[in-house]
Order: sequence, then structure tokens, then C-alpha cells
Amino acid sequence: MFERLLWSIAFPGFGQLLNYKYVKGILLIFLELFVNIQSNFNTAIISSFVGNIHHSIEVIDFQWLMFYPCLYFFSMWDAVKDADEESENSTLLFLPFVFSAYFVTVGLMFSTKIKIFGLLLGPIFLPMLFVIPGVFTGLLVKKILTLFIKREC
Repeated sequence: MFERLLWSIAFPGFGQLLNYKYVKGILLIFLELFVNIQSNFNTAIISSFVGNIHHSIEVIDFQWLMFYPCLYFFSMWDAVKDADEESENSTLLFLPFVFSAYFVTVGLMFSTKIKIFGLLLGPIFLPMLFVIPGVFTGLLVKKILTLFIKREC
């Protein structure tokens, strides 16, 4: 299961290929490449990593990049879900992934405005930081719902 997650983090669709879901894996790889190219994501990543945040903001197509978090976190969730279908945790497994996608999307929307310690982090680094509260919020909601469901039974 963990291996599928790591491969999906590396490239959406690879976890599906490891799960022998070839059509789904190829479709996710195609979608990742398509959204990546349309949004100029790699150019923005390079600009951000060399410290040229303003150039990354200029080259990125935000309307295309808004698709990326959902595609990315869906790919991770789907790979883990398919690898671990019989686990009792699989019913609420989606929550950390959904909240992460939501938080990263919100981070992307505000990435041209929010400064942390006076630094503009831009459309690459700020959304990456928003993964952390997304995961924790999803895990917290999952824990609360799990306790509620167990109490109901």
C-alpha cells in the first residue's frame, strides 16, 4: 500500500499501474501530462526553485493548474484504496486526500497574495505548505467520524 502511495506521489498514475489498473493508470498519466503542459507547471516549478517567484506567477496558467490538486490527490487515494480494499479503514480513507486537495487548491488561489514572514511563496511553495493542514484536518475529521460511527453501532 505504501509503495503505491509513494509512486503516485512521484507521478500520478504509477500507483494504478502497480495495482494492475492499466487503463486507469494510463488515463491518469495522460491527464497529468495534459494539465501539466497546459498550465506551464514545470516552467513555474523551475522558476520557483531558482528563486524567481514572480516569473513563476507570470508563466503559470492558474485556470489549468486548478485541476492539478484534485487529479494529484485522487490518484494517490485511488492507488492506496485499490491496494488496501479489505481494510476496515478504507471507508473513510478518502478524507485526508480530499481535504489536502481542497487546502492545496485554496493555497493556489491565494498564492499571489499571501506572504509568510514577508516572503511571497508563489504558486508552487504555498500550495505545498497547505498540504500539511489539509492532511491533519482530514485525519481529524476521519477520527471524529470513526468514533461517531463506532458509538452508533
